[in-house]
Amino acid sequence: MWAYVPAVLFFLGFCVGVLRERRRFSNAILLGLSPVFALGAWLFDIGREHPTLGNDLGVALLTLMAVGVVAMSWFLISNGVAMVRKEGRSPANLLSLLAGFALLALIALLITAVVMHTRALLVVAGTATVLAGYVVFLFLCFIVYGSLYGWLTVRRKTDYVVVLGSGLIGGTKVPPLLASRLDRARTVHQRLSSRGRRPVLLTSGGQGPDEKLPESHAMADYLVAQGFPAELIEREDRSTTTEENLRFSKSIMERSKADYRCVVVTNNYHVLRAAVTARRLGVRGHVVGAPTAAYFWPSATIREFVAMLMTYWRTNLTICLLVFAGGFFIWWLS
Repeated sequence: MWAYVPAVLFFLGFCVGVLRERRRFSNAILLGLSPVFALGAWLFDIGREHPTLGNDLGVALLTLMAVGVVAMSWFLISNGVAMVRKEGRSPANLLSLLAGFALLALIALLITAVVMHTRALLVVAGTATVLAGYVVFLFLCFIVYGSLYGWLTVRRKTDYVVVLGSGLIGGTKVPPLLASRLDRARTVHQRLSSRGRRPVLLTSGGQGPDEKLPESHAMADYLVAQGFPAELIEREDRSTTTEENLRFSKSIMERSKADYRCVVVTNNYHVLRAAVTARRLGVRGHVVGAPTAAYFWPSATIREFVAMLMTYWRTNLTICLLVFAGGFFIWWLS
């Protein structure tokens, strides 16, 4: 029974973390560690009481993981091909394709190491597997907690609904991705208005080098064309990144009302990183997500995950260096 204590402690830490501050990525880590330690404790108990059954379950789990990696590789490569056909060959659109090939390369490395059975190759394959397992664990935490965070309720007291920009088509037209954000913002605004408040809808986005007007102006025009009251729209037209979207919007809201509360609207794949960025900048509000096209979601989610890794690059670099050092130490000892 004591074997389950770590899992319970991690879950309690997750619950406390969510109650204190939902917008921390550490909540995702704590949530992910809970089932990992619970599964380990379960396998330990079974292996201690029924060794044969424990071995069979271990083999079955490893087989399931191997099948899952192969299936994920195929899915990512298929999605990568679809992204290239529909969105072009930009580096961001190649992420799911590259991730699929990276998983295939890892499988090939493991098979080669087992067949050749050389010390150096086994250590390299083991180190690569540990690093891949670390990244996959973080990725699953990112997806699960991002989805959970998106389901959390929005406070009743809201003064602003902030919509983050995402680029224009042809320099003037709102694309479907941005339209989904604006439509979700209208829905959120209607729900808040039905509770007796009339929040301002703040469109956030500057003018890119290939755009004929600031994104925030095109976003406001789209909303007005959909029947949204123009007098309830305010524009932030200087930002070019998510961080600038939130920082400049924060300045506008603070000038109007020091103790403002807001709801930030973006797409579902972007929710968790936007929330973490909002917390780091001191924005007083939470983030909600709009739907994203199924073919676009995997590659966009990987892009957001990479950006999240870079946000905590010192921690991730330290862990990766420790894994490399451990692999080298094992090779040196053997």
